[in-house]
Amino acid sequence: MNTTRRTVLKSATAGSVLAGLIAAGALRPTQVLAAEWNKAAFDAHDTASALKGIGAGTPMDSKDLILKVPDIAENGAVVPVDVISNIPNTTSISILVDKNPSPLSASFDFANGALPEVSARLKMGQTSMVKAVAKADGKFYTAQKEVKVTVGGCGG
Repeated sequence: MNTTRRTVLKSATAGSVLAGLIAAGALRPTQVLAAEWNKAAFDAHDTASALKGIGAGTPMDSKDLILKVPDIAENGAVVPVDVISNIPNTTSISILVDKNPSPLSASFDFANGALPEVSARLKMGQTSMVKAVAKADGKFYTAQKEVKVTVGGCGG
């Protein structure tokens, strides 16, 4: 028997069963593929609104939240940012850039004892303050540093 034909028939059967489950409402792709995202926080146009969107309000400074960014970024299109939280029970880390059109650049959630460490490459249009905000035990902590951009990353 032709193995290609058998493979096609198996795939077609599996696809029709999956389509039937989705149509019946037994399987929802949004629940399977991604979690809800914080639209209000990511759509904010100023840092205060973005902090409010993630529930931070006014976070406390912490020496246990380590933010690694360069003092000077030669190219604002790719600015490396590393955040490490040594705060016990850290459940999320967010990265904000004050002078970007949308200050909340990234947000990461951790569960079940995952190491709260993130690395990202951000786009910065101009010299700005970069902030890391960590949530641990219902409280918010922050670390910040100014990054000088010599070549704009947002069309400059």
